[in-house]
Amino acid sequence: MSRVLVAVVGPTGTGKSALSLDLAERLRAAGRPAEIVNADAMQLYRGMDIGTAKLPLDERRGIPHHLLDVLEPREEASVATYQVEARTVIDGLLERGVTPILVGGSGLYVSSVLYDFRFPGTDAAVRARLEADLETRGPGMLHRRLREVDPVAADAIGPANGRRLVRALEVIELTGEPFGAGLGAEERPWRPSVTIGLRDDRAALVTRLDARVQGMWRDGLVAEVERLLPAGLGVTASRAIGYAQAAAQLAGEVDEEAAIEQAALLTRKYARRQVSWFGRFPDTVWLDATDPARVDRAWAASTSAPG
Repeated sequence: MSRVLVAVVGPTGTGKSALSLDLAERLRAAGRPAEIVNADAMQLYRGMDIGTAKLPLDERRGIPHHLLDVLEPREEASVATYQVEARTVIDGLLERGVTPILVGGSGLYVSSVLYDFRFPGTDAAVRARLEADLETRGPGMLHRRLREVDPVAADAIGPANGRRLVRALEVIELTGEPFGAGLGAEERPWRPSVTIGLRDDRAALVTRLDARVQGMWRDGLVAEVERLLPAGLGVTASRAIGYAQAAAQLAGEVDEEAAIEQAALLTRKYARRQVSWFGRFPDTVWLDATDPARVDRAWAASTSAPG
């Protein structure tokens, strides 16, 4: 039986975590141990649990999970660092005869592992100029500039993430190539792998996402953010969907209804970007999120791929 890296991807709210657990259990029952490697950038952070839908330890069914809770919220996540750490974990699992299941919705993080993507260096002068533009003219201008030269990256990053907009424009200026070049069908795979994608009807997904945001507030997201604030939130953590809105609510800048509405809107936009990003992945086995046979189909895909 082949032993490959399995990736479970798709927009938020489609049940990636549940499918990965079901698949890991099915593999384990067949004598093929499997462990899960997190590819959600926000789940790297300790204490950021409710807003990231991080599975509690007692709901992980005894299946080891890697790269959860490895950063403090005040620290900055780096996809280049994540790539090294995730690949080290995956190589270690493969050497032990364990099937790695890479699970998450952070498109660039997933791509950095699956494909032979190398991160360009940096240039202090270029970075300083772009950061000055961000400070004086705002992320919207940088987003418009990025859309002119790399619309795919602009859609994936969105208009609000100034730090990633600066990095994308820096890479384009240094390399002369699109920031997302090679992250799609043209890129060589890093290791033999199979990608399983989850998708759902747009209307059904929106309904589920709105309910999920409501549930975050009901389950105590505001209290979670209140506990995190004294130690400080870095740029990445402070901009996480839900966390930024809960922090604004605590500061008295918005009321609860407005905070929830803003978080729901941003979640829907994020899901659309995820659909666009993962839709470019070649040879993905796409499954309907509500298909009763999705575990069987995922099992078939993960055990038939050449290793």
